[in-house]
Amino acid sequence: MPAFLALTATPAVRAAQAADGSRASYARFDDATDFPGLTAADIAFIAARDSFYLASVSADGWPYVQHRGGPPGFVRALDAHTLAFADYRGNRQFLTVGNSVTEPRVALILVDYPAQRRLKLLARLEVRPLADDPALAAALAVPGYRALPERAFVLHLAASDWNCPQHITPRWTEPEIAAAMAPLHERLAALEAENAALKAGRETTK
Repeated sequence: MPAFLALTATPAVRAAQAADGSRASYARFDDATDFPGLTAADIAFIAARDSFYLASVSADGWPYVQHRGGPPGFVRALDAHTLAFADYRGNRQFLTVGNSVTEPRVALILVDYPAQRRLKLLARLEVRPLADDPALAAALAVPGYRALPERAFVLHLAASDWNCPQHITPRWTEPEIAAAMAPLHERLAALEAENAALKAGRETTK
């Protein structure tokens, strides 16, 4: 959090904190711009995600937020300071790609809805053609995923922050629900088999 606040707390933000009375709590982070990198727990959290939100800013100053999704693990940690994922063929608007030309700074939010946890990241976005980097293309490949990758988004991290879990509504994906329900289905199948056996036994004794 220290580096995250140091980079995002502009004079206007600090003035708002002062007006609200929270300035003293955050003043110690003003110059803490050093980012030690992602921890092993951070990387594991990121690897488990199947989606995240990515914000960029246009040359005219308009913010743009998009949802990115894929199989769990489609975002790869190349090292403690670098993430990357393949950019697949989509609607061909190229808003994030274009925004990164004039302003490479981006923000990400990754959410674990069942556990009500979220990780915020600040990074500089580098767009690389996958055709020019076979090794990176191989590192970002998702076996069995049928979408067509066209380029790599490489994120050079500047800060991270575990955000407050309040107001995150728990939600589950279909695979998560299926995994949670599996023991119930197994128990139901066992009871149905037991019931059928008892019924068959009663019929043979008539």
